[in-house]
Amino acid sequence: MNRSAIMRAVPSRNTSAELKVRAILRTIMTGYRLHRSDIPGKPDIAFVGRRLAIFVHGCFWHGHDCKRGARAPKTNAEYWRAKIERNVARDALHQTALREQGWRALTIWECELSDADLVAVKLRSFIAAPETSVSQRESRALAPRPKARRGERSGLQR
Repeated sequence: MNRSAIMRAVPSRNTSAELKVRAILRTIMTGYRLHRSDIPGKPDIAFVGRRLAIFVHGCFWHGHDCKRGARAPKTNAEYWRAKIERNVARDALHQTALREQGWRALTIWECELSDADLVAVKLRSFIAAPETSVSQRESRALAPRPKARRGERSGLQR
C-alpha cells in the first residue's frame, strides 16, 4: 500500500479519539450534534442552543506541542510541515469566526485522552462556564437558521 492510499484511509470523523470524548460527554450531558457544516470549522461536537463547539484534534495533524505532535515525518518532510502549518492557520481562523458569531470553542487534544478524568473535568467546566458577553437577543440573531427537513416546506406560504 503506498503512502497516498494510507493517508486516504485516515478518517476525519468518528475517530477513536472523538468516540472517547463522546463517551465521556454522554455521562455529563446529552443533546449535542455532530459535524455541523453550518458552523465555522465544522466542529466535531456542537451544542447549538448553548453555542458551544468542541473540536477533537489529533496532535500530529493539528501541530500540538506535545511529544506526538512534535514528531516530524522523515519522508517528504517539507510537504508535511507545510500541511500542518496550514491546518494550524485554518484552526485559528475557525476559532476567530466562532468567537465573532458568539460561540465558545474548546479543543480536546488526542494526548489528553490518556486521562479520562481530566477530560471530564475540562468538559464539565466548559459546559458550566457562564455565557460570553453576547446578549441572548444577539445570540438568537446570530444563530444559524435550521434547515428544512425533507418533505417540509420552507417558511414561504403559497
